[in-house]
Amino acid sequence: MILEDYFRGLSDLTRLRIINLLLHEELCGCDIQRLLGITQPLISRHLVYLKRSGLVADRRDGFRVFYRLAEGNILRELFACLQRAFRAQEPFTVDLVRLREAQEKGLPAREPREQRFREE
Repeated sequence: MILEDYFRGLSDLTRLRIINLLLHEELCGCDIQRLLGITQPLISRHLVYLKRSGLVADRRDGFRVFYRLAEGNILRELFACLQRAFRAQEPFTVDLVRLREAQEKGLPAREPREQRFREE
């Protein structure tokens, strides 16, 4: 990948918010959707864009797809810079509060399917 591809991938607020979450841990697409409060098709589109830009890698575990930051020397420096930039700005700080709350309750942030249907 070339540097231009990385910056194209970062040129959207939703994609920056996803990167912010992935700076802290690998997450399932459904967890990212729930944490950001964005529809599944929109999250999927942004995750594909990040993957094609070379910023994010994925792995499949059953029906779930987990996303993590891609590796590389240039990327490590770029992600460190972004992490410093995200520290004092909303919505990035709010997203991290949600992530920490979900971690305390035990990820995945999404409720088991059976439980959701019983409550409706």
